[in-house]
This record gives sequence, structure tokens and C-alpha cells, in this order.
Amino acid sequence: MVEKILAVLEQRDGQLKKVSFEVIALANRISRELSSDCECLVIGNEISNISELKNYFNNKIVHLKNSYLNFYSPSAYSKIISDYINQNQFTIIIFPNTALGLDLAPRVAIKTSCGIATDITKVEIKDKELIFTKPVYAGKSFINLKINSEKKLFTIRPNIFKVEKIENSQAYIEEINVTDVDLTTKVIEYKKTDGKLDVAEADIIVSGGRGMKGPENFYLLEQLAEVLGAAVGASRAVVDAGWRPHREQVGQTGKTVSPTLYIACGISGAIQHLAGMSSSKYIVAINKDKDAPIFNIADYGIVGDVFEILPAFIEEVKKIKS
Repeated sequence: MVEKILAVLEQRDGQLKKVSFEVIALANRISRELSSDCECLVIGNEISNISELKNYFNNKIVHLKNSYLNFYSPSAYSKIISDYINQNQFTIIIFPNTALGLDLAPRVAIKTSCGIATDITKVEIKDKELIFTKPVYAGKSFINLKINSEKKLFTIRPNIFKVEKIENSQAYIEEINVTDVDLTTKVIEYKKTDGKLDVAEADIIVSGGRGMKGPENFYLLEQLAEVLGAAVGASRAVVDAGWRPHREQVGQTGKTVSPTLYIACGISGAIQHLAGMSSSKYIVAINKDKDAPIFNIADYGIVGDVFEILPAFIEEVKKIKS
């Protein structure tokens, strides 16, 4: 059977999200190894950076447009994508493993009779079959699995698959105006904290754990993040205690991140947390416990009191930047 691949991309407020480029990177690789046709699909109205896809993709880019699709509608998106899959006989469908992707992918799987796997961190091809790897037991173990159905749909964890540019791309954009839009359900408005970076998108992250001793002390991390142009992250224990919002949680049950610089303050390094940030390019750990597991993966470690080190750290960064 000849496979046909579809990469389903995600946009927010008319901008393609970073994970969308990771989805097409994986789609490109699978397409090459299986010698299969490949397309990518994005739904929305006006998408300002859609032309950037031509630098990372070599095939048809389909933009399904409608003024009613500025905001996410589970009913509309699932019907539009499912109809496109069924009409064009795609057999491998890739979604991002985001909040939107996890809401949408199962709806599409039902409408298209696809087997589904979520939170995939690795894809291998053996004898023309896709072998998926995903974490289980809060990241303590990994399992390999196959999808036995004729059509396969899976979601990939953000910040895992490497994005690569394509030289001399032959990609082109096909715009299709959608008229049959099922708005039974729709998102009316997105609200986000003004001026704060999303940890999943940030190049520098300053994270705090139980060693910060309370929510009142996170102002130190916010000050450091401000001078570095970073996002503030948190461990699961901190979020569970109500010190910080869930959107900042880094780890197996939070967000997987892969920044250039990750600064862990008062974080011991539980397996669950390491599963979400160990792919960072450079890791700096500050902890008073010299035997904390976080030091096993840190590129630079500071053993000491975070409340003494952070103020000095902030002042030094300010001096350098001035």
C-alpha cells in the first residue's frame, strides 16, 4: 500500500506556532523514507507567516480559509480536516501534541477511522512500518508501539523533533475557501497573561521548584527572567501547591521545553521534571543539596542558597547588559 502523509499545523492569532515546523520536519523525514507523497494543512483566515513554510517544506501547503475560523471551533475544524483526509485518502496524519491538538486529533480519528497514538517522542521505520515511542508512568519508562489500522494518526510532543530548512524548495501554497463550516462549538476568546513568554516557545527559561519555599519568593525568578528576556517556569510540586499557574509547568505532565538556556532554581531534579527539560542546550542548576539529581544533567552547577545567589546573579546580568 502506498502511504500518503498529511501534516496538520497549528496557528494562533494568525501566527503559525513553533511546533508546526516540527510537525512538517517529521513529515518530511517519513515521506523521504517511505517515498510517499506529503502535504501540510493549516486552517484559519489570514496567517501572517505562512510563507515561511516554504523554507521548511517541499510540497503542497494547503490553507483552508474562512473568516469564521479565526478562533478554534472543535466542530468546524474536525469536520473540515476529516473531510479533507477522506477526500484525498491520506493514510498517515500528524498533529502536534498541544492542548488544541489533543482536543482535535481524537475527533478527527473517529471521523476518519484512524488508529491513534499520542505524545510520541520518537518515530522509526522498520520494514516500511512506523514504530512509535512514547513515555509512560510519568516519564519513568518508554514503550514502543505500532498502529495496526490502515490509517494512522498520531501527535508529537513539542520541542523533540529537529527543524531543518530545505534548500531550493518547490513548495507552493494553495488557498481554499471553505463554505461548509459547522460552528456548533467554537472558542470565542483566548486570554493570556500580557507580556509573559510561553515556556514552550522561549529560548531562555528560569524555573523554580520547592526550594523557592513559597510563591512570595518567585519575584526573584521574575526579575532574573526580565533582565534575561526569559520565560518563568515551575516544577510540578510548585504548581500542585498553587504557587504558580499550570501554564508554567515544565515536565512530563506539563510542557516539554528545549531552550538554549535553562536555569533550574531550587529544583531537585525528579524524573518527571527531567523528562520535560533535559534536551535543553545548556542547563544551569542552583541548589543547596550537592547530591540533587539535577546536577547529573547540568552543564553548570552552583551549590548554595538560591536566595543569596539569585540577587547577585541578577545584579551581574544587569551590569553586563548596561
